[in-house]
Amino acid sequence: MARALVNVPAKVKRGDVVEIKVLISHPMETGFRPDPNGKFYPRDILKSFACTYDGEHVFSAELFPAVSANPFFSFTVVATQTGVLTFSWTDDKDQTQVQTAKIEVE
Repeated sequence: MARALVNVPAKVKRGDVVEIKVLISHPMETGFRPDPNGKFYPRDILKSFACTYDGEHVFSAELFPAVSANPFFSFTVVATQTGVLTFSWTDDKDQTQVQTAKIEVE
């Protein structure tokens, strides 16, 4: 499965617009590459990505075959309260992975 590098500021002021950055390292396979026996490796790309802030949906993306390897997402949220950002992504094998990051609002 994939691993992610998440960049979230540790402390922010209430009402600040905060930039969130996520880089997902995933062994993307297009499904067009032949193996040594001439058969094609099965396609395995990320299908979707989503982020919630204390359970409230704040960002999502549906991904298609033209997505790059190791996709990078950058989006903003308004800091309203101390809470947890939950990031989740699903691949073609329907495996979902979740990662969290805490954000403290002063």
